[in-house]
Parts: sequence; C-alpha cells; structure tokens
Amino acid sequence: MKILMLHGINLNMFGKRDPAQYGTVTLDEINARVSALGHELGAEVEAFQTNHEGAMCERIHQAYADGVDAVLINAGAWTHYSYGIRDALAILPCPIIEVHMSNIHAREAFRHVSVFAEIIRGQICGFGADSYLLALRAAVSAVHAGQK
Repeated sequence: MKILMLHGINLNMFGKRDPAQYGTVTLDEINARVSALGHELGAEVEAFQTNHEGAMCERIHQAYADGVDAVLINAGAWTHYSYGIRDALAILPCPIIEVHMSNIHAREAFRHVSVFAEIIRGQICGFGADSYLLALRAAVSAVHAGQK
C-alpha cells in the first residue's frame, strides 16, 4: 500500500512556529512517526513538503500517475482558499484525509472553512502530531474497505 503524505505552506517550520499552537515537534519527527506506523500497518508512506502551490499541484498530479492508494494532506493555510489544490486533489480516485495539528474549528473564523471538504474522505484535527497518526489509520482503513 502506497500512501502520500503532503505538507503545505509553512509546515517546514513545525518546532519553531507558534509552539503554543503546534508544540515543539518537527516535521522530520512527524514524518518518522508516520513512516514507522505505516510500516506496522503494511503501508509505505512518502512525505512531501513545499511552500509553493504549483509544486503541490504537480506532486498531486504525480500521485495520480503513480496510482497511490491514499493521500494525507495538511495544506496549512491553503486549506482555506486554494481552489487550485482542491481541483488537483479532486482528480485522485483514492481516499484523501485532511489533517491539522490544531483544532482549526476553535481558531480564527477563516480557518473554520476547508475548500477541500466536499472531496475528502474526512478531516482529523486538534490532536497535535497524533492527528497525523490518526489520519494514517483512517486512510489505511478506507483503503482496506475500498472507500474513496
């Protein structure tokens, strides 16, 4: 099982950026935890991070060509306004799980809206780095159940 984990804008700054909101865990630490859990669950997890919207869309297009089984995405602020990333994700025939470390529904009003909501399998937020682990479990479960 191949799962692609996408990290969007500013997420390379985990561990430095707003530790009160995101904690001190780094993106490399998150990637290692998710990869280890993926191994336990029989999934190969590839991580990709970019601060460039076009690069994110191109990586999603590559995921389609590669036939990935599921996608985890924390697009950061792009979640709330990037119709380009939304449209790229809509091409994928696999389950897509949106993930956020903070509870976006308990934050600023603009963060309450996800432009991806209509095309994703589900959203997990508010559990810090564990949000990623929960999202991976949800993705593996969806793949096994044959769900989009």
